[in-house]
Amino acid sequence: MSGLPVANGRETVGEVWRLSRGYRLRLAATGVLGILSTGVDLVVPWAIGFLVDRVQAGTADLATVLTVTVVMALAAVLGSAGTALTIVLATRVYHAVLAALRERLVGHAMTLPQHLVERAGTGDLISRSSDDVTAVADAAPAVIPVLTVTAFTIVVSLGGLAALEWPYAAAFAVVLPVYVLAVRWYLRTGPGVYRAERTAMSARAQQILESQRGHATVLGFGLAERRHRAVMTDSWRVARQSLRARTVLSMLNGRLNLGECLSLAAVLVVGFVLVDHGASTVGGATTAMLLVLRLLGPVNQLLLVVDTLQSALASLSRMIGVVITIPFDAPGAQTASTAVRLDGISFRYGEGPRVLDDVTLDIPSGQHVAVVGVSGAGKTTLAGVVAGTHLPEAGTVTRPGRTAMITQEVHVFAGSLRDNLTLAAPAATDHDLLAALEAAGAASILDRLDTQVGAGGQPLTDAQAQQLALARLLLTDADLVILDEATAEAGSAYAGQLDRAADAVLAGRTAVVVAHRLSQAAACDRILVMEHGRIIEAGTHEELVDAGGVYAGLWTAWEAAQP
Repeated sequence: MSGLPVANGRETVGEVWRLSRGYRLRLAATGVLGILSTGVDLVVPWAIGFLVDRVQAGTADLATVLTVTVVMALAAVLGSAGTALTIVLATRVYHAVLAALRERLVGHAMTLPQHLVERAGTGDLISRSSDDVTAVADAAPAVIPVLTVTAFTIVVSLGGLAALEWPYAAAFAVVLPVYVLAVRWYLRTGPGVYRAERTAMSARAQQILESQRGHATVLGFGLAERRHRAVMTDSWRVARQSLRARTVLSMLNGRLNLGECLSLAAVLVVGFVLVDHGASTVGGATTAMLLVLRLLGPVNQLLLVVDTLQSALASLSRMIGVVITIPFDAPGAQTASTAVRLDGISFRYGEGPRVLDDVTLDIPSGQHVAVVGVSGAGKTTLAGVVAGTHLPEAGTVTRPGRTAMITQEVHVFAGSLRDNLTLAAPAATDHDLLAALEAAGAASILDRLDTQVGAGGQPLTDAQAQQLALARLLLTDADLVILDEATAEAGSAYAGQLDRAADAVLAGRTAVVVAHRLSQAAACDRILVMEHGRIIEAGTHEELVDAGGVYAGLWTAWEAAQP
């Protein structure tokens, strides 16, 4: 199973840059404020160095101490206020951009080809829209203060160190390769570890999702223990990858501690030599040490946050990988008024055999076409290609812009009946909703729009769920309607009622009906018989029965099976 694409570095940066449109001026102001705030914070070590020199010279008095204290207190207040404001502004921009990305991800995911999502695994998509979004959002408290404050602190502090005495800056610069090597090692090791961790999380999510969706099958075939082992296997894989990530972090910490030790030692030695030769004062050396100590914290934080940042970037690349995936209507799809045309359509699932083979089909506006055939003939795939949920590997599809499809597996969303209906028509009034339910034959059963349905609400039978779906479809006012065994309640008391509801929905619209019951096919304007991915017969019900071919045999068997 191959997952959805993962964006590379250039694609990730490009997408984030596009999403930042409208926030760039605010980002620039945040940067200026961050530099000013960190610049004010440099007053404290300078003031302490000044006081040390005055004490050593014997010129410090109470007024000097009070003045230095007031200056440091004022600088601390202004610096803290500026830093806090910088973090607040940066956080707002961060979450605004993240919210825009999340909306694009969810919106774009709804346009992905069904076969692409199925091949990647639904768990992969769910993981990207939940686990990865959470990882990027949770990184904010750690990443934002560092990137908006400590980065400025490093730049400003290095400048201040060089302005004090250049040998101090040179001493610190000599140790910088230790940090550079630590970062290079981490950047070679960390990204792969975090990608593996996220991939393992996706596989675990897929196992859990399949176990939940197939709960009845799992219980019916006694597969609970086997499914449990599968989930546990993938969970342990996640645990191992997480331990690898924590090990990498510990190794990074060790390298940072070495750099910190060498930095302090180098500046202490240079300070001793400079003071001994009269090239610097004790106050200057004190200021230099305070600046280095001030630098070490941000440097370590910046490098440590690379760990969190790498994890967030791995998740961000996975999210953007969904956004940049080609949507279903990009190649091979065109829109028309209300007619449908398929020209030379071929389709296969992954690397498997062709399910559709050079299918050409014209459906005039307003015509109802039924598709019949034995299981595996390609009926559902043909419906998916017409609807746009499957991309053909060859050929073109022309369909109306307003196309709606219902399958046999109807989903009832958790919420009120009104919420379920207005998904299809947000502006619909209660009168419109009730009229749609009436047309779908459900008004006598589902007559209260505030009734809670779906998970945690009133359970609906399969027939009622199909009636709800037909009412939704009616509210969309689509030009092309595709029913893929959407009224397949064969043998139930609702079969006739569902057929009448379907007729009401299809009236005045172009329609493709994958028929479960041949009585549905007989009521359509034209019937297509499929076999091995090809259309082998086409005509009206009477023409095909008179022809004595495959459809005639199916019809004879159908009639004989009726009570």
